This record gives sequence, C-alpha cells and structure tokens, in this order.
Amino acid sequence: MGPFSDELQHKRAMTIQTLLKNPSLSEEWKAVWRKKLINLAMGEDEYNARVKQIYSNTRSGIERIL
Repeated sequence: MGPFSDELQHKRAMTIQTLLKNPSLSEEWKAVWRKKLINLAMGEDEYNARVKQIYSNTRSGIERIL
C-alpha cells in the first residue's frame, strides 16, 4: 500500500463499477464487488487509518509467532 491518492481511488472505483456492469458476472461475485466498492476508502484519513490497522495487526501476528 502506498500513499493515498484521490486519482487512484477514483480509478479503483471506476474499475469496480465496470466489473459490476458485466452481465456474465454471477450475483455472488457482484455482491463481493459491491461490498468492495462501498468499503473503498475515499479520504486520506480513512485510508491511513486502514493502513495502520492492517500493518499493526500483521506485526502483532508476527510477534505472537516469534
């Protein structure tokens, strides 16, 4: 994960919307992609909080193993 980019997040949203228009995509996969679209971070603060949460959980998991 890199630094937040409005342009990149917008591009991701557009890509998902294009996917959702595919008539051959099953309803199950459409549900998965709709959830991804809804949960896409659209602000820098939200994005950074998610990055912090993901990496802090990963580090905790590694420390438990060691």
